Amino acid sequence: GDWDFWSDWKDRRLWVTVLPIMGITFPAAVQAVLWWRYRIAFGATLCVLGLIFGEWVNRYFNFWGWTYFPINFVFPSQLIPGAIVLDVVLLVSNSMQLTAVVGGLGFGLLFYPGNWPMMAPLHLPVEYNGMMMTLADLSGYHYVRTGMPEYIRMVEKGTLRTFGKDVAP
Repeated sequence: GDWDFWSDWKDRRLWVTVLPIMGITFPAAVQAVLWWRYRIAFGATLCVLGLIFGEWVNRYFNFWGWTYFPINFVFPSQLIPGAIVLDVVLLVSNSMQLTAVVGGLGFGLLFYPGNWPMMAPLHLPVEYNGMMMTLADLSGYHYVRTGMPEYIRMVEKGTLRTFGKDVAP
């Protein structure tokens, strides 16, 4: 959803929880089919590589080509480290149940560290018009999206970030 499109939403709580849960469904299904039919243990990685390729094509032509959003503002999430762990657990254990528990846990736990090299520069603090925010938030203010009313936009006060009614220290 929108949590994966915009870098100013990628550092929120829902991005690191919802996206791995939704992102594991297709790799797990492709991995199960390739394992049961052909005993090929790289189904999750193959599926994620295809997904990432499709996402990059989408982001380049739709977001950069038509609307000129900077590519570091709309880059897709990195799912490859988790998919490799999912495939390695299946290859080593030869068990679908163990892969579901241990590999699925590894897929979810490696999601944020796998994306950290791309997200770290966007977490740098900047002061803009007397407000402290991150570079990703500053990009969100300058590249306004359609259908984004101001009451939904994140509000910063000091070191606490409020989004809706939730406060995250």
